[in-house]
Amino acid sequence: MGTVIGFDFGLARIGVAVGETETGMAQALSVIAGEANEVRFNAIAALIKEWQPERLVVGLPTHTDGTEHEMTARCRRFANQLNGRFGLPADLVDERLSSMEAETLLAEAGHGWKKRKQHLDAVAAQRILQTWLDSRHANS
Repeated sequence: MGTVIGFDFGLARIGVAVGETETGMAQALSVIAGEANEVRFNAIAALIKEWQPERLVVGLPTHTDGTEHEMTARCRRFANQLNGRFGLPADLVDERLSSMEAETLLAEAGHGWKKRKQHLDAVAAQRILQTWLDSRHANS
């Protein structure tokens, strides 16, 4: 049991969430902006140092019918890079519709478009991580 960090990988931004296996709850944490790998991985290293996770979770995008596309391969590569750089297991989770769910949650909470856009990726990461946590609890 322990802390898990979840990622919603994107080319311009990476949403980040944190959760606990004991409580089974995930929360949106932050958004890492920028396309430079060094900046991204330095920010991730700081989060890993702060939260000391036991594992990482990365959303795996596919078409709605489950077939892979260009971002699927990029997310697999990102998960492999996380594992290689930080020595932590990196699980992949189906993220179909996570951004749409995040958009709906933020809109229902009364956030205007500008505020939703700022938090969308972190909330999508929360949905991805919550899916992983829920599947773990269902299997235990």
